[in-house]
Amino acid sequence: MAVAFLSAQRSKDPSSQVGACIVNSENKIVGIGYNGMPNGCSDDVLPWARTAAHRLDTKYPYVCHAELNAIMNKNSADVKGCSMYVALFPCNECAKLIIQAGIKEVIFMSDKYHDTTEMTAARRMFDLAGIIYREFKPKCNKIIIDFDSINSRPSQKLL
Repeated sequence: MAVAFLSAQRSKDPSSQVGACIVNSENKIVGIGYNGMPNGCSDDVLPWARTAAHRLDTKYPYVCHAELNAIMNKNSADVKGCSMYVALFPCNECAKLIIQAGIKEVIFMSDKYHDTTEMTAARRMFDLAGIIYREFKPKCNKIIIDFDSINSRPSQKLL
């Protein structure tokens, strides 16, 4: 889950940074993604707004979700039988991709949109397809990455 959250930091979305990490049965990472605009479509040209007078002026018709990008960025032949760690419970469109890709389990951190139509549809499809989904229970609330630690020398004992 920490890798999914770290990947999410790459997103340019000002309101929702979401990341996903796919692992195989040996817990080896086989795909990572975050929410962003399609390849070749500038993050600075397309809108990031959540609301606007016209839907085409919002991010929703354009943005690629983290789950899609993780599947597309896979570094293996396929992701059949793999598990996906994702910051937010997947929407209905991502659920379809997850099912079609053969992912067997989805581990999510937040289900804050639980009662929406999209999430209800996602759960229905997961149930029908036999996809396991469960909430991630962290052992700690924070992981700190100290970039300066690489330059520090371990203390050596004098003999």
